[in-house]
Amino acid sequence: MSRDRAVRTILPTLAFVVALFLWEAIVRINDIPPVILPAPSLIAKTLVKDWGTLFRSLEVTLSITFEALIAATVGGALLALLFAQWRPLEYTFFPFTVILQVTPVVAIAPLLLVYLSPGTAVLVVAFLVAFFPILANTSLGLSSVDHNLLDLFQMYRASSWRQLLWLRIPAALPYFLGGLRIGGGLALIGAIVAEIAAGSAGQGAGLAFRIVESGYRLNIPRMFAALVLISITGVAIFLLTTSLSYFMLRRWHDSARSRDL
Repeated sequence: MSRDRAVRTILPTLAFVVALFLWEAIVRINDIPPVILPAPSLIAKTLVKDWGTLFRSLEVTLSITFEALIAATVGGALLALLFAQWRPLEYTFFPFTVILQVTPVVAIAPLLLVYLSPGTAVLVVAFLVAFFPILANTSLGLSSVDHNLLDLFQMYRASSWRQLLWLRIPAALPYFLGGLRIGGGLALIGAIVAEIAAGSAGQGAGLAFRIVESGYRLNIPRMFAALVLISITGVAIFLLTTSLSYFMLRRWHDSARSRDL
């Protein structure tokens, strides 16, 4: 078991190192100028040199992402609970959430900038793209209850709130955590897209704004350095939400227990 875990860790790391080595070799052998494709070593140097500027931008992006994710998590979970308890409410408002989800966020962001301040608009866009997966997954989990258990609760005349607390919520937890993993990545994507839209209007100071600014100045190494920080942030969010899911489900749900095998 431990050997299998080691293999699953070593192989991706080895592949990543080999890819970086090949990238570095191709740039050096072909003498590709940094304005076309910077080498990984130059990107690392730029990351260190411009760390003060990039770190401040990273703080802005992280703040927006996590504020949007927290709001989407609370709002999506609470609305899903209301939908589960009162079906007419779901029939009435769920189509509106679908419309918001299928509308391209690139089209929404400039419109929101007309009505809201740039900071608020970026937060709203990140919230909207993270909200639907959490709402949809949690609603699916609340309705995906074992009918035999539901019949047992009804046989003992358990109230709807007791059914919700002791049966539906535990059944929905894996679905909710799955939606949270999706929503975490989408919150970052929404923040980046909205930051680019705000940056084009001369507003914003997040990592996406630094990418646009670097492109205008042909500072391609800094652009890649900002992209590296965005990628690291996305991976960190995924690992955080995956770890949360594992620790909450490992003692009883097969999706988490299978990882220990």
